[in-house]
Amino acid sequence: MSTPDLATLIRHNGAGQRSRLSRLLRLLLPVALVLLAVAAWFWWSARARAASQPPPFVTEALARGDIRLTVTATGNLEPTTEITVGSELSGTTLEVYVDTNDHVTKGQPLAKLDTTKLAQETESSRAQLASAQASVAQAEATLKEAQATLARQQELHQLSGGKVPSRLEMDTATATTDRAKADLLAAQASVSQAKAQVLINETDLAKAIIKSPIDGIVLTRDLEPGQTVAASFTAPELFVIAEKLEHMKLKVAVAEADIGRVANGQPSSFTVDAWPNRSYSANVIKVSYGSAVTDNVVTYETELEVANDDLSLRPGMTATADIHVAEAKNVYLVPTAAFRFTPATSAASGASTAQKKSFVQSLMPGPPRRQSSRPAATGDASAASSGRANGTARIWVLRDGHPVPVQVKVGLTDGRYTEVSGDDLADGLPVILRASAPAS
Repeated sequence: MSTPDLATLIRHNGAGQRSRLSRLLRLLLPVALVLLAVAAWFWWSARARAASQPPPFVTEALARGDIRLTVTATGNLEPTTEITVGSELSGTTLEVYVDTNDHVTKGQPLAKLDTTKLAQETESSRAQLASAQASVAQAEATLKEAQATLARQQELHQLSGGKVPSRLEMDTATATTDRAKADLLAAQASVSQAKAQVLINETDLAKAIIKSPIDGIVLTRDLEPGQTVAASFTAPELFVIAEKLEHMKLKVAVAEADIGRVANGQPSSFTVDAWPNRSYSANVIKVSYGSAVTDNVVTYETELEVANDDLSLRPGMTATADIHVAEAKNVYLVPTAAFRFTPATSAASGASTAQKKSFVQSLMPGPPRRQSSRPAATGDASAASSGRANGTARIWVLRDGHPVPVQVKVGLTDGRYTEVSGDDLADGLPVILRASAPAS
């Protein structure tokens, strides 16, 4: 083969290779553009999913407010003064003048017993008194007569030089006078006894009319006309009268663990089942030193003073009282749940531990990683309070998207919110309550 023929062949081969490469590039370029578009779509989708996910922590803005520490106890309402009215006498009820809920005044008749027998006994005692008084008059006259006889005999004895009357006659006159004196004393004693009996009978006659000892309202009545009243060692309970119910008292049982914080003068509020949507005011007026044990639970009776101007409260109602033992106003408050939160180590390490992605990794992202949302501490309130030594505790706040610890001084707590103070606190500071649940 000649040299020109070889050169021509080489030129033809090179031109063919360039033609094939050009065709290959025309085929691969659309494929590359499609792959680039798919990668870009995945990258933007990953960013959109990340943006749509909830924040990794649940927070609440720090704010000021008022907090009140209360001690809750239950008890029953009672009148300030409640008197049981009975009868010292036995007999048949003749009349009953009042009924339950009637207002009565001091000395007002409530009921009357049959006084027929008492009236007869009173008249008999008065007759005995009159007889005794007549006996006194007779004894006085007899004494005067005996004294006059003795005086004449003494005078005659003196004038006769002791000759007359005889010694026996003188002794007889003296004895007669002494007996007259004794009879007078006995008659006077009989008068006193008769007077006492008259007084007893008149008193019993007055007691047959049962009267109210105070101004108040009749709570109960256990007496009907014709009913027999039997008074023995104790007076039967016929009426219960409460002093005016505009003022009442509430006796509650305070638990042993709370009694140390309760003191006289503390304001309180309470509710009753009859008016569940209404709150009543009260004040502590007495804290008992004596204890009561019920089912091995030690409680102390505490008495509260209650105003009842509209008479909506009634004796015996069950009440649930909240005694305000401490209060703080315009202080920083955080949910108590914030003390139970501690971030996982990976979440607390911050942005310095994040790995940088290359441009290719951004274009071709792998499956998104799920961030750990496990709270490190999920114990109860007692576990949270263990970190409050000397009145201090630690809470976590969100700064630049990452949890940062803050030391605070702990004050009052009502179980839901807790008073905190510290130099690093400010209004609106996002306090972390817990890690948010991962997206499903």
